[in-house]
Amino acid sequence: MASSTEILVTAKPDEPHGRLIVDGLDFVCALGRAGLVGDKREGDGGTPLGIFPLRELRYRPDRLPAPATGLPAQPTTPEDGWCDAPQDPAYNRPVRLPYPSSAETMWRDDHLYDLVIVLGHNDDPPRPGAGSAIFFHLANEKNGILQPTEGCIALRLPDMLKVLSRCTPRTRMRIGTL
Repeated sequence: MASSTEILVTAKPDEPHGRLIVDGLDFVCALGRAGLVGDKREGDGGTPLGIFPLRELRYRPDRLPAPATGLPAQPTTPEDGWCDAPQDPAYNRPVRLPYPSSAETMWRDDHLYDLVIVLGHNDDPPRPGAGSAIFFHLANEKNGILQPTEGCIALRLPDMLKVLSRCTPRTRMRIGTL
């Protein structure tokens, strides 16, 4: 298994699609509906610019086996959530559902979070309102076109598996404009 220390994501300003490049492999990726943003805010639909560590992989064990990767990996459960309420003490942190504040469900009916990598965006420490649940996950595709995300980066499953096989705890994702 080859490993890479950087995943490069680039896009033109305001574009909800970009390129993801790792170890000479080049993939189309989906980005937030607002494109890349320099000042990420909760709910703005933008994918944040910057360099982010890949914290961990979560996967749906009922749909996929644990993929080959050097990242820490854990199975998702139906009780897994992610707090997106800016004033909650658990903001931009994993929580157990049901949760008293607003929280995203990680065990989804669609396949977006069958494989999901937690990016180290706004988590050390979280700043209220500076964006939460910025993930690298599977893309929603309609008629061969990747659909925009809420602010994440997304790939098709075969592409994601190729990228994951090159990731280690030292891998960083660099997101920038063209």
